[in-house]
Amino acid sequence: MIAQVIFILVLTASVYLFSKNVAKIRRNILLGRDTDRSDNPALRWKTMAKVALGQSKMVKRPFAALLHLFVYVGFVIINIEVLEIVIDGIFASHRVFSGLLGGLYGLLIGSFEVLALLVLVSCVIFLARRNIARLKRFSGVEMTSWPKSDANYILITEILLMAAFLTMNAADHKLQLLNFEHYIHAGAFPVSNFLAPLLPDSATALEMVERGCWWFHIIGILAFLNYLPYSKHFHIILAFPNTYYSNLNPKGKFENMASVTNEVKAMLDPSFTPPPAEVSRFGAKDVTDLTWKNLMEAYTCTECGRCTSVCPANQTGKLLSPRKIMMDTRDRITEVGNGIDKQGKDFKDDKALLDTYISREELWACTSCNACAEACPVNINPLEIIMEMRQYVVMEESQAPASLNNMFGNVENNGAPWKYSNADRLNWAKTE
Repeated sequence: MIAQVIFILVLTASVYLFSKNVAKIRRNILLGRDTDRSDNPALRWKTMAKVALGQSKMVKRPFAALLHLFVYVGFVIINIEVLEIVIDGIFASHRVFSGLLGGLYGLLIGSFEVLALLVLVSCVIFLARRNIARLKRFSGVEMTSWPKSDANYILITEILLMAAFLTMNAADHKLQLLNFEHYIHAGAFPVSNFLAPLLPDSATALEMVERGCWWFHIIGILAFLNYLPYSKHFHIILAFPNTYYSNLNPKGKFENMASVTNEVKAMLDPSFTPPPAEVSRFGAKDVTDLTWKNLMEAYTCTECGRCTSVCPANQTGKLLSPRKIMMDTRDRITEVGNGIDKQGKDFKDDKALLDTYISREELWACTSCNACAEACPVNINPLEIIMEMRQYVVMEESQAPASLNNMFGNVENNGAPWKYSNADRLNWAKTE
């Protein structure tokens, strides 16, 4: 009874804290401007199924994709067993599903064990890639001690959870063979069977090992759950809504600002009456000027570095890193959210995403090629944030680089980006 009460209290507290932290992140995301992503739901469901569930964009790096698939499928499917663990913990039962599933139960437990081994091996390889091979895309100015440690913490946690799961099964299997108390004969143990000889033969010691691993496994999962909102691995949850709300337009299409478009229409057609609209700012200076989708993408980013590794500006030594753009956006909106929690909704500070977090040199290094958006496994688009901030610099501050100002002047005076008249722009094609 004491164990049941402790388990229920731990479970309730974990679910409560997780819900509270998720609600805070949701609040932070909704601090962004509104944008409509409700069109074409059929295509959106298809995109989510293909990109988030099917991981179609991961396969561009086959080896990493295979390892990630093992971790993804293994960890998700193995955690189906968590339901059984929760029920056993609440009602003091043991392997409650064995009676319901019959022979299928053995097949499930056996497949769980194989997947657990694949997850464990994959995480070990991922750790080696980060800390021994030191792949270039896992480094960069933005990859400080915390982002690197965060990745290692998650991988080590998953290794420990899988090891505890297999050890628990090994002890359970030996207790079943000893016909000890309530340890009924249930399940198949193709992997943990090899661990059994390493465990003690005493039934009492085996029960301590089994119970210890059981508690470690479930508390580890609950701790992992509550770590997610503080970690880049929150993408486990947000990858699905983020891909559902993807921008369905072709990547090369840029959206005009509605308020500016209406002003131009009014200039060209005196009979056109622009609809009333409140424009507080052109472009984005701080995170609250971005859309809620931009902020969701910041929380979805897993810092894999695929975007930065294909960025031509970054490859040529320029300061721009698309991954840093997303990480800075997430850090800033988290800072704003914490300020609101402490000082109320009118919280203001002397910081902004522009200049405090992201420099102008980074913004103007971007070639707007969309390589980062194409490379992202979960359809994050750093270019949208870059273009919003560029709009602010140009339209609010009139501080575009000199080369762009020259082009703007030429377009205004000549109707073309060059110094000569628009009527003369085809002269280069004339022959003597």
